Amino acid sequence: MTKEFAEDTRLRSCKISNRKYEAAMADLQVELVKLQEWVKQEGLRVAVIFEGRDAAGKGGTIKRLTQSLSPRVARIVALPAPTERERTQWYFQRYVAHLPAAGEITIFDRSWYNRAGVERVMGFCTQEEYEEFFTSVCELERMLVRSGIILIKYWFSVSDVEQERRFQSRLTDPLKRWKLSPMDLESRKKWVEYSRAKDEMMARSDIPEARWHVVNADVKKHARLNCIAHFLDQIPYQDTAPVAIKFGKRPEHPEYQRPPFSTQNIIPEPYAPQPKLK
Repeated sequence: MTKEFAEDTRLRSCKISNRKYEAAMADLQVELVKLQEWVKQEGLRVAVIFEGRDAAGKGGTIKRLTQSLSPRVARIVALPAPTERERTQWYFQRYVAHLPAAGEITIFDRSWYNRAGVERVMGFCTQEEYEEFFTSVCELERMLVRSGIILIKYWFSVSDVEQERRFQSRLTDPLKRWKLSPMDLESRKKWVEYSRAKDEMMARSDIPEARWHVVNADVKKHARLNCIAHFLDQIPYQDTAPVAIKFGKRPEHPEYQRPPFSTQNIIPEPYAPQPKLK
């Protein structure tokens, strides 16, 4: 048994139970709603960057983070590959267009750090473009912070053993098969290259104004809880729950008769309610 496999087995034996996980997640999501209301009330601008290896669990964490939030406040930005026109623009231009306005939280599911990661490893940028990225990115992020944007950067760290296990599970799970792209297959062959690119990215872009926060993502449930709890700690907020509302009596309109279903184009109901057997 390899050390990596033994550690993987130990981690799984210590994994939080489903019951405790769901209870903890429910508590965190209540706090996220409070934070959302505070962001709206105070007109805050929050930008959150999620980066990490393929299959590191970024998407699952983002899903839980935004699950109970308004899409008008918390927006997920997951940009496709740049178009031919976008390739001729200033590199950061298409990302800057999605930065938050007052009262908004923008969540980047991958970001401008594509240049320091996949573009670097797969040869999609030149050495000059790569160096120019690092010349610009720290100044860009300092400008964003000076402008009042709260910028939070997360890196999801997953071991090669766990990443491979997740890749293998995608082969047989019909709900995850779409996640296996040609780029994923290539990334499996370039573990060391991605590691070196990540190390250089961390060294050159971890600045006091916008630190990298590393999430141990080998166990998804723990990673989700830890990341969301950390996110809540980054923005001091108050509970601004609205005053309790009381509904008055609904007005009656006896003159209105709802048209019968038989006059409408109702969809088939293969899951129609079934009478209970006595």
